[in-house]
Amino acid sequence: MQTRTVSELLSQEIVIPEVEIKGWVRTFRANRFIALNDGSTLNNIQCVVDFEKFDEALLKRVTTGAAIHVKGELVESQGQGQKVEIQVNELFVLGDSDPETYPIQPKKHSFEFLRENAHLRTRTNTFSAVMRLRSALSFAIHKYFNDNGFYYMHAPIITGSDAEGAGEMFQVTSLDIKNLPKDETGNIDYSKDFFGKETNLTVSGQLEAETYAMSLGKVYTFGPTFRAENSNTSRHLAEFWMIEPEVAFMDLAGNMDLAEDFMKYVISYVLKNNREDLEFLNKRLQDEEKGKPQLERSDMNLIEKLNFVTDNHFKRVSYTEAIDILRDSKPNKKKKFKYLIDDWGTDLQSEHERYLVEKHFNCPVILFDYPANIKAFYMRLNDDGKTVRAMDILFPGIGEIVGGAQREERLDVLKQKMAAINIPEEELWWYLDLRKYGTAVHSGFGLGFERLVMFVTGMSNIRDVIPYPRTPQNAEF
Repeated sequence: MQTRTVSELLSQEIVIPEVEIKGWVRTFRANRFIALNDGSTLNNIQCVVDFEKFDEALLKRVTTGAAIHVKGELVESQGQGQKVEIQVNELFVLGDSDPETYPIQPKKHSFEFLRENAHLRTRTNTFSAVMRLRSALSFAIHKYFNDNGFYYMHAPIITGSDAEGAGEMFQVTSLDIKNLPKDETGNIDYSKDFFGKETNLTVSGQLEAETYAMSLGKVYTFGPTFRAENSNTSRHLAEFWMIEPEVAFMDLAGNMDLAEDFMKYVISYVLKNNREDLEFLNKRLQDEEKGKPQLERSDMNLIEKLNFVTDNHFKRVSYTEAIDILRDSKPNKKKKFKYLIDDWGTDLQSEHERYLVEKHFNCPVILFDYPANIKAFYMRLNDDGKTVRAMDILFPGIGEIVGGAQREERLDVLKQKMAAINIPEEELWWYLDLRKYGTAVHSGFGLGFERLVMFVTGMSNIRDVIPYPRTPQNAEF
């Protein structure tokens, strides 16, 4: 007999004389009703035990967290809350769970407590829903790019270059840190290291993806990236996943079209295929909002936010126009913004981005043509000499979610920009080669996967949308 999943059995409309299921006990009431879950759905299936037919010692082992194997008949449920239930004929305990020490009891736990027990937190409804959505989003991303003619590229995790120029990178070495080799000047002699040079964990696969786009046409990376930023905010991780498509012969306008279409596709995918999990998280968020002061409550619930993205055209606005709008806005004039907008050239904060999306335009916004001095060296300089062909997508509730640009394809300009921020040409000789041999307009963008999962699930802390968060002073599990 084939073992079924809880999800499969709960979708049945008919009596099935013999079924078999395995899972973990959520609760066992009155020595009769087992709520069983196997991770395939939020919902438990009720397994009804006639305790007079089973050994008392066996039933005592049916505790919260125990793994069990049930054989029985799927019948129409007599109680409320479920259409079907299993009348148990045979019961086997596969793995015991000590009720005195098992951390995930059938009660409300704080997210802080669950992070300390991250190896077991997916046995709760909230985290099982989040991680099923994370998996579905990951599949949707690969499906979108595959269906649109992109090639999946595995960018290196160990690199000798700093794509962002920020310098906040984790060093990779095989040297004995208690006995480091030194050169004549007293500096560490990296020629003795494993790779013969200083290397780090990557902060981005973009530069390498550009090289592949300039031969394969359309590529994307989707892999882990690392940043050694000593930040303990609810939006930062030291290890996170990035999606980075790069396309040859595509300008900034095409980049914006691609990013909008991509975001709408992946969000529509989960709205269609993961409705049960989204509705559960939507209700969780609404209950959480009730405890907040009226002014702090969101204007839209979770599913409304997702539909807000899929149903609206993304408004395209230049940075300069956005600055004018913000400078003349009521929150700025009445000094309600924490960071007041004064001069052209300042970097926008989340409060400014959200104002543009939620109050002024009432739709997702793509800002473009940012000041060159607040963007990365590889972005294409505009003819005004002041702005670059960068673009950011702004969503409700969080502000910026996607950042991208048309890349600088002109060799002389790129060299000048690298020199201005002291990036040696020999460090990125291969990147410069792209501009020597068949250079062409090309563009791409980056999306932090965890930021997307946060938006789709409504979770407010990035530590709760990745299986095992890596943050300053924390590398548990």
